[in-house]
Amino acid sequence: MSNYNILIADGLDASAQAVLHSCNVTDRSGISAEELTASITNFDALIVRGRTKVTAALLDAASNLKVVGRAGVGVDNIDLAAAKARGVTVVNAPISTTLAVAELTFGLLLALARELPRADSAMKQGQWIKKELEGVELNGKTLGLVGFGRIGMEVGRRAAAFNMNVVAYDPFLEEAEIVRRGAEPLALDELYGASDFISLHLPLSVDTRDLVGAQAFSQMKDGARIVCAARGGIIDEAALLAALESGKIAGAALDVFSVEPPGATGLVKHPRVIAAPHIGAQTVEAQSRAAEDIAEEVLRALQGENLRWKVA
Repeated sequence: MSNYNILIADGLDASAQAVLHSCNVTDRSGISAEELTASITNFDALIVRGRTKVTAALLDAASNLKVVGRAGVGVDNIDLAAAKARGVTVVNAPISTTLAVAELTFGLLLALARELPRADSAMKQGQWIKKELEGVELNGKTLGLVGFGRIGMEVGRRAAAFNMNVVAYDPFLEEAEIVRRGAEPLALDELYGASDFISLHLPLSVDTRDLVGAQAFSQMKDGARIVCAARGGIIDEAALLAALESGKIAGAALDVFSVEPPGATGLVKHPRVIAAPHIGAQTVEAQSRAAEDIAEEVLRALQGENLRWKVA
């Protein structure tokens, strides 16, 4: 069918590689940036996950490159402007990890409400701290979802099953659509003031960087709890740490950080923070879906077919 040359930089499972059987596939999982730049010249397509940085310099070296595929949702590791300027199509797999991230978000929500990591840690140290572990119930509480796309909507469905009141803010959705998806639409400041728990479901952009900062925390309820399994950088981490120290925020559960890995920062080590190493999409099922989806989309791009998930 074709003699397209495809380079896989971050691994792709066998079922996904089978989709590309008509192409010449080179699997260089874990390839370094220097090696990638040196070897990219003859490839028509590059498939990456979150590890590989697709920079302007790399794109300059990729004289035959036609498409970059991101096996996942976020494309902040790809220089989209540089790709567009060089005529390189960028595609991703935006629906593959929806359920995995939604389930992790709700797991973090429950863990935050009942201090499960602290309970487990104490037990492993031979401590019985039952009286110190007085959590809160989700029943009857208000969950504010900032961003109400696919993942936010799935989190909202799970919250409704726990008898939570679900409110949402999304600047890209009409109020009627938010209602149709199962939440009460609120302005952002109103959501902050009404919510016992807040979960963020936004992409990182110029507009959303440090969106949740000192002003946002001042608008929240005293004792609110915040969850973020979206993208690092949406929360101003210094402002969050200050809000935790002051008691304004009762707790935070974070799967993403401005710098990853963040190291043992004051925020990561804070006793009222649950920290996870960006594992939202790390399920067997989600990784398989992402791999197969991106393989199919890259092949579509190479063959000039209509694309479902073109980013740039």
